[in-house]
Amino acid sequence: MLQRSGRSPAALLIAVLAVLLAGCGAPGSGGSDAGGNSATAPFRVGLVHSTTGPLASYGKQYSAGFRAGLDYATKGTGQVNGRQVQITEADDAGDPAKAVAAATDLIGQGYKVIAGSTASGVALQVAPLAEENKVLFVSGPAATDAITGVNKYTFRSGRQTYQDVLTAGSIIGDPAGRSVTVFAQDSAFGQANAQAVTAVLGAKGARVTPVLVPAGATDLTPFARQAVDAKPNLLFVAWAGANATQMWQSLQQQGAFEASTVVTGLDIRSTYPIFGAAADKIQFLSHFFPGATDNEAYKALEAGLAKQGAEVDLFTNDGFVAAQMVVHALQEGGDDTAAMVKALEGWTFTGPKGESTIRAQDHALLQPMFTARLTQTASGFAPQLVATLPPDAVAPPVAPAK
Repeated sequence: MLQRSGRSPAALLIAVLAVLLAGCGAPGSGGSDAGGNSATAPFRVGLVHSTTGPLASYGKQYSAGFRAGLDYATKGTGQVNGRQVQITEADDAGDPAKAVAAATDLIGQGYKVIAGSTASGVALQVAPLAEENKVLFVSGPAATDAITGVNKYTFRSGRQTYQDVLTAGSIIGDPAGRSVTVFAQDSAFGQANAQAVTAVLGAKGARVTPVLVPAGATDLTPFARQAVDAKPNLLFVAWAGANATQMWQSLQQQGAFEASTVVTGLDIRSTYPIFGAAADKIQFLSHFFPGATDNEAYKALEAGLAKQGAEVDLFTNDGFVAAQMVVHALQEGGDDTAAMVKALEGWTFTGPKGESTIRAQDHALLQPMFTARLTQTASGFAPQLVATLPPDAVAPPVAPAK
């Protein structure tokens, strides 16, 4: 059953006070949900993600993937251990404050599992809340490396930036002595990419220079010009949001594709046409795309999305995997958050991307990554798989204990 959270500001305030002052809904405590029998009451899971705002399309994909994954992981029953899994969705609009308010509201109602976080900045604010209240948090498309190892209650269902950069590294070969410019937004996502490229390629001898564009910039031409004038051997583009078309147009107009080797992440389907004639000049690292694999989980994702009138896209995998993780945690841990955490640590499973493992030390999700090309078709552009990188080839270093 899917519900939308529409709490009033007063209700949110009451929920906040309930969590802070009364410890309401503390995980691991006995009793039942909403006065029901704990053996039969639903497992309540909160999905806090973007249904509006600049990353709404990502949130929509995540939610659709989660529904398909829940159906797959529960074998079509929507139940775990005989108890219904009740999903409540709340919109964070990409705003960390709204996300914290929504998650606090759900925790105040007794929810012990929160999933979602379309944006990196949101995930970084929700993760401490999970630790403070001892609830399970499964972050979604948010790519920042800072989520890995942030605390014992936080996991992720998508890839992290370090894995993106290692995949890019497989495209360019030996970076020693080469210049790399990172063209990105001045956001948690963009900064994480710049830091990761510096850490990965800089450590191998590359000279890395970031060009970070203010989030509110309306004229991107000066920043594109700056990136091109640097004459890098590699121009690494890391961009997320509604103005991606404008960004690519600015780079094209300034001659970036003629001046450098351009590597970027393959974004959602709707962005494929924006590359135009430059599409075959770009080399793509990819987290996931239609046709990347053909395993049982991928087929279930495809079929589950079709029932919703949707298609496989970049972040449908993250929702599907989140549902697999949540179901496994509930199967093994029930209402005990500590047991849920233990069940996920070290767990190996097969998702739409292939076999993945949750590293016990820091909860990094070790997973395959891909490289791809966009090719022209009669109806537009389609991604073609170039290579599949196994999980160990793109594994981030173990995050230091906090």
